[in-house]
Amino acid sequence: MNKITIQYSSTSFGELILGSFGNKLCLCDWRYRKMRSAIDDRLQKQLQAGFIEGDSSVLTETRQQLAQYFNGQRKQFTIPLLMVGTDFQKSVWNELLNVGYGRTSSYLELAKRIGKSKAVRAVASANGANAISIIVPCHRIIGSTGDLVGYAGGLRIKKKLLELENALLPAAV
Repeated sequence: MNKITIQYSSTSFGELILGSFGNKLCLCDWRYRKMRSAIDDRLQKQLQAGFIEGDSSVLTETRQQLAQYFNGQRKQFTIPLLMVGTDFQKSVWNELLNVGYGRTSSYLELAKRIGKSKAVRAVASANGANAISIIVPCHRIIGSTGDLVGYAGGLRIKKKLLELENALLPAAV
């Protein structure tokens, strides 16, 4: 059986679960989120792999880059990613990578940018199914009115991440 190498990582923002498959990061998510089992099941099923606790060069690099980010020393990540989901979900997650550090966007803007302006709810759902939190920056997506809405790590953590990035300004893309 294939294996997804996982480990838990405590940060000043909360506890993450990190996972690598091959030489790519497939999981960087909040350990205690509501959708934890759904995310884990999707990864294991689509990769036909089981979780094994351990370490890898990708996980080591992820921990280093996350520490730099949390300390305000990194604005972009250079970790190879493996996004596991439907084609639609991947299109949303890839577009999230274009929402830069210190910026926010809305679910509606994200839907428009992938050419699916009527699919705001589906975009929000895909955003919520993101398994590579922070690095694929779903925390930068806010409501059209500027409200902080929905985040796997909780709204308190979302607010802290946006404060770290000085992104709590009117929505800008």
